[in-house]
Amino acid sequence: MWIFIGALAAASVYGCSQHYLLEDDQGNVLGTEEQKYRVLSFFFDGVPPPVKESGQEPGEEASKTTAVRQRFTAHGPYAARFCDACHLRGSNKLLMPVEELCLNCHTLSTAKKKLHGPLAAGSCNVCHDPHGSSYRYLLVSDSKTFCYHCHNQSDVMRRPVHQGTDLECTMCHDAHAADSEFLLK
Repeated sequence: MWIFIGALAAASVYGCSQHYLLEDDQGNVLGTEEQKYRVLSFFFDGVPPPVKESGQEPGEEASKTTAVRQRFTAHGPYAARFCDACHLRGSNKLLMPVEELCLNCHTLSTAKKKLHGPLAAGSCNVCHDPHGSSYRYLLVSDSKTFCYHCHNQSDVMRRPVHQGTDLECTMCHDAHAADSEFLLK
């Protein structure tokens, strides 16, 4: 019972901070980082997972069997604890629909012939985490294999232009919009 109370007390004290600590009433830190994450993420959306140390030098490729995550990067308003920039005060309800909300701050030209499906549907959060991410551009997963969450890898690799390449998709394709077929840059 006291761990639950400590979790709620710590969560209310630390709010949207990147430092999630569970404390008892004497201020003693409780549990491992993974345990802290599990408790806080049960009660609150947007809690960043604990950073796993990879032991690799920056730029080294991650092992195929172990997912290595970068340091958590918070979205500006979330990091500044400016929840009211997106949410109605004291609630999880958004001020406006997601497609309007993101474009309220982020400039993105949609005056192109072809729009990527999630962008056309106004679903920025299909690809980007609005609070923060351990992946670049606040993506919800690793950019090297990101597109394969929606696009079938075997279908993509059947095209001769993709065979034998190790490039990220965004080297040739624009992830948001383009005037060319297949969102080619």
